[in-house]
Amino acid sequence: MESLPKTDKPGGKESEIEHVSLERFLCKTTRIAVLIPCFNEEGAIASVVSGFRSALPTAEIYVFDNNSTDQTIRVAAEAGALIRRESLQGKGYVVRRMFADIEADVYVMVDGDSTYDPGYAESMIKLLLAERLDMVVATRVASDSAAYRHGHRFGNRLLTLVVSHLFGKRFTDMLSGYRAFSRRFVKSFPAMSDGFETETELTIHALELSLPVAEIETPYSVRAEGSASKLQTYSDGLKILRLILVLYKNERPLQFFSAIAAILCTVALYLGVPLVLTFIEIGLVPRQPTAILATGLVLLSALSFVTGLILDTVTRGRREIRRLTYLSIKPPGS
Repeated sequence: MESLPKTDKPGGKESEIEHVSLERFLCKTTRIAVLIPCFNEEGAIASVVSGFRSALPTAEIYVFDNNSTDQTIRVAAEAGALIRRESLQGKGYVVRRMFADIEADVYVMVDGDSTYDPGYAESMIKLLLAERLDMVVATRVASDSAAYRHGHRFGNRLLTLVVSHLFGKRFTDMLSGYRAFSRRFVKSFPAMSDGFETETELTIHALELSLPVAEIETPYSVRAEGSASKLQTYSDGLKILRLILVLYKNERPLQFFSAIAAILCTVALYLGVPLVLTFIEIGLVPRQPTAILATGLVLLSALSFVTGLILDTVTRGRREIRRLTYLSIKPPGS
């Protein structure tokens, strides 16, 4: 494959790759798949499909319908998309099905609500291939305050901050639904969530395996007329927060259970130290129930710490297996 220009600022506006045609980055056999999860997007899906058809003429465009009750399937088919179906309700189930069924070298995943600009897909793919990345995330720059509501923006920043603190700061828009992936990312991604938490899972997967990733700013527009948001701000936000905590427990068990052990030990010391001092002074334990409680808390603290040590060993083994699975697939651009 012909050598390609590199950039010191992946995703920067002045990146050299912006001036290179996409064809220079692709082999004759490179397959590009655009994956669009959809639920009742009759009013927007035609423009999304046609937009990506124009932006990526050689790509195969798949619309995965998730039990739509309107004319989404018909409109998408008329626009030229390949139709697939997933009967289990939830975006996470759709992503799981898309990643399992579709064979390609480069994947572009985008929501079907016409809020993302298809014209940036080429830049995302070029960056992915030029830098041999595994994921490029389109960070949203709202063109209108109605496009990206303040509540959603605050929630995204808060959740991104939590993930950055727990797993590492590499993303500024963790919940973006517009991403480009390499094949080895897609085929090594376990996809265990079932709803809107899937973007969080994608992000943490990349952080846990220390995969090469980048971000690129893209405009974020108001939904097309007739398209309504399926995101439940508070309930879905709580689900995402719960997933972050579960993944933290699964991926960082030593830190998680050590924190619990520290809390239990602190409470035990608070209750137990006065009793020990009293015993040293008068030779008696005046509050036996408190002494029993403090002793139990110390035992639970030790048990929690040992649990963290054991699970940390198990997690390391799981991470090694995921890494080996990832390494068994050819990198992008090879």
